[in-house]
Amino acid sequence: MAPASSSPITYLGASGVSALAFFPLWKAAAIGQSGYEVAGKGYWQKYFEAMKPPWRGSLVVIGGMTWARAAIFYGSDVGSQYMRQQGFGTGVSATVPSLLVSIFAQTVNQPFVRSSIMLQNPGEELAKKTFPNIAMLRHLAATKGLASLWTGLDAAILKTAPKYMTAVVIKDYMGLWLAPVDPKDKTAVLLKSAKVAVTAGVAGAVLTNPLDVVRNEMFKTEEGMVSCMARMSREDGAKWLFRGIGKNWVAVAAPIASTIFLTDRFKIWFG
Repeated sequence: MAPASSSPITYLGASGVSALAFFPLWKAAAIGQSGYEVAGKGYWQKYFEAMKPPWRGSLVVIGGMTWARAAIFYGSDVGSQYMRQQGFGTGVSATVPSLLVSIFAQTVNQPFVRSSIMLQNPGEELAKKTFPNIAMLRHLAATKGLASLWTGLDAAILKTAPKYMTAVVIKDYMGLWLAPVDPKDKTAVLLKSAKVAVTAGVAGAVLTNPLDVVRNEMFKTEEGMVSCMARMSREDGAKWLFRGIGKNWVAVAAPIASTIFLTDRFKIWFG
């Protein structure tokens, strides 16, 4: 990415466009990883069925993704720049800020993530409410206690923090490793930015898929992370590690890559 001196508005705009554009993919991935049943016979028919409206909790999901991704990438760039100025190396400067901001963002968003994922169950009655996320949050707090809103936070942090940390590290290192391009060559600059964005997004998504599965399963069963992993291993062997990965690597990689790429573009266009 370009230097972090740019306005945070560019990060927010890029993150918002990406979250809005790729919400249907997120919905399909959430359904697949949660094991919810959808109509359809073949893989692709079920995939497209999962992507279709109704888009329950969409405003909450898009809003949460927008501010969280913007905060993570902006905070990572600003923090990394500051740490380098203090004499820290590229590795530490790239990992520490992204790790800390990711943990904060995931903790704040967790109740809304849980309610949104549970609303994707095609048979969920609360999804018919006018404000479905609020209805789900009230239901969980009333039936399972306030702490249940943060069920799965350990798995979510173990998933989210490495995902964005991996994306940020790859983004920073690839920017150094790839051959320099002439700033006046717009095509070369565009291709370099695209290579960095896609590689960072795919790596972050694929490496953390198992933790997405664990988190979503914990939402359904209220189990602890270790006991949930042990049960799925007994029931399905190693197959659960890859549950929903076909949908997830697209649903996660695409918006991350898009956010990185569009932030670069917005900085150039509006910076």
